[in-house]
Amino acid sequence: MRTRYILFFSGAMLASAIAGSLIGPRPVLAVAREIIELQRDVTALLQGQKDLQTQMTQDHAVQKTLIEQSSDNVNKLNGTMASLQKSVQDVQANSGTRLDTMSTQVQGLSDNLEEIKSRLGKLNQQLVDLQNSVQSIDARLSGGAPSLQPGASPAPAGPSGSASAPAPRGADSGPAPSADTLYSNGLRDITSGKYDLARSEFQDYLHYYGDTDLASNAQFYLGEIAYSQKNYEVAVSEYDKVLNNYPKSFKLAPARLKKGMALIELGQKNAGVKELREVVKRYPGTEEERRARARLKDMGVAVTATTAH
Repeated sequence: MRTRYILFFSGAMLASAIAGSLIGPRPVLAVAREIIELQRDVTALLQGQKDLQTQMTQDHAVQKTLIEQSSDNVNKLNGTMASLQKSVQDVQANSGTRLDTMSTQVQGLSDNLEEIKSRLGKLNQQLVDLQNSVQSIDARLSGGAPSLQPGASPAPAGPSGSASAPAPRGADSGPAPSADTLYSNGLRDITSGKYDLARSEFQDYLHYYGDTDLASNAQFYLGEIAYSQKNYEVAVSEYDKVLNNYPKSFKLAPARLKKGMALIELGQKNAGVKELREVVKRYPGTEEERRARARLKDMGVAVTATTAH
């Protein structure tokens, strides 16, 4: 009996040992595989983290470069805007003077054209007179002897062969320059910016030919010369002579306009505004009225005066 128990116990132990040898290694292999897979996952995770860090470093460098470039572009843009703003301010500051100069030049060219037309008309009349003189001479020669009509007296020949004009009013000793020469030279010199020479020529024109149709023009251009040279007190005085001495001149509107602008330049705002309002009132539909309205608007002044109640 005891021997049977010993054999049974030994067989059980042997079976347990065999079973243990067959079953025991499998959990160890599974754990080993999990450890290996975990190490691979950790290695992959570390590599991914390293790659992500590298990518972030590169992105940071790119962003830094882009920010620096953007900052440079903004600085350049600010510099360009500042330069542009200065240019706009310079243009605004000089626009008034340039417009005045251009207006003077345009008026000068217009008057020059009118003067050319007038001179052509005079030349045409001189040509007709010359043809009549030639016909008269031919008629006298064909009659056998020159004779004068009763009561007629021979006229002294001028430089062109025609009768000379009477001496101009106020002429000094010596021949005076022709009205056409003085006026056309004055227009040419004022439009080319030779203000001192133009002033002398227009003053001579007024001295010799102060009662002609173009005398008011010459007087107006003396005001324009003073205004262009920023001598506004003299300009006001010259424009006043146009307004007071030549009531039928077609230079009244521009003379009053420029007088008002000169007064404003002298700091006499109220007087200048009054003259500009007179331009709007007296000369509707003209270029001078448009310029007067624009100047009043720029100054923030109403076109018409308001009456206090």
